[in-house]
Amino acid sequence: MPVIHIQPKPFFEDKSRAFWNLQTLGWLGAFILRALSSIANGQPAVFLVPVFISTVSGYSLTLLMGVGYRYLLSQRPLITWTTSILVTFVAAMASAFIDAWVFTTLNPMIEAPGVKLFLGAFYLTFTLLAAWSALYYAINFFLTVEEQQDQLQRLELQASSAQLAMLRYQLNPHFLFNTLNSISTLVLLKQTERANAMLSRLSAFLRYTLINEPTAQVSLEQEVETLKLYLDIEKMRFEDRLRPAFIIDPAVAKARLPSLLLQPLVENSIKYAVTPLEEGADITISAHPVGENVRIIVSDTGPGLQDGQVREHLSTGVGLANIRDRLAQAYGERQSMDVRSTPEGGFSVIIEMPFVLEEQPKVAA
Repeated sequence: MPVIHIQPKPFFEDKSRAFWNLQTLGWLGAFILRALSSIANGQPAVFLVPVFISTVSGYSLTLLMGVGYRYLLSQRPLITWTTSILVTFVAAMASAFIDAWVFTTLNPMIEAPGVKLFLGAFYLTFTLLAAWSALYYAINFFLTVEEQQDQLQRLELQASSAQLAMLRYQLNPHFLFNTLNSISTLVLLKQTERANAMLSRLSAFLRYTLINEPTAQVSLEQEVETLKLYLDIEKMRFEDRLRPAFIIDPAVAKARLPSLLLQPLVENSIKYAVTPLEEGADITISAHPVGENVRIIVSDTGPGLQDGQVREHLSTGVGLANIRDRLAQAYGERQSMDVRSTPEGGFSVIIEMPFVLEEQPKVAA
């Protein structure tokens, strides 16, 4: 038997419906309280009639007050509060006059001072209408603040998405320049077959990467496939000097991460480890689960950091800061990135991020 999931809707999603619900329930509650109070004080059942009429008049007057308050919400605070107090005072006088008239009409045998009866009804009615007015403005203030927060959140997410797109787009032109430069060299050397093969692989790589939105997240196995396409291109340049290896735990193959996050790290290793060494270097990309996180390591067997050398600028020119920014935009504080090197050589970039199996919303930095 299929299970029907009922998604609760926010109470104030439909403001008009929420107003009528609160208006009806509020005045119904006021009527019940006054009726119970009258019964507890030993009043006859006929006394419920003026209580009912008073409730109806209060209900109707507050509808008119709400129309005026809706206009006053857009005015300056001094005008809003001054006019609201005046409106509440006038409405309370009108309701008190109705209550006093109804009471004297239904109880002609009871001699009660008119002014005293009017003031008593005015005090009670003014208290109710003032409370209604305060609640009306409080709810509208809450809704205004909530709308502003929602709008601010939407703007932050838009800014975050725009920054993510900018960071991603920084990768493509630099990588394309380097690859086309290699193809140009092959053409000048009249190695047309190799140049054609590199163009075909470059086309496949670009087609693969352009399928995804710049702010999209992909699975780790998709990222690995992209890296293999990229490394196929670089193998045309370095042949046996470039020795890549992938050690991916199947348990994290479906983990999500920003697309093309690892490619500049591999390109970094090619520039600083493979290029300067005649024998080339090994580049290892590994990934495995660590608690609720995924740890990804991109390491090489190159010279590492020597004589104050820094790798803060990747071969694409966008820098390790690009990777850090993309991680921060995607996961906020739930990620880390560490760079390590030993005196004996070798360089590693260690990334830890949440182990998630579906694309996460961007976190505004």
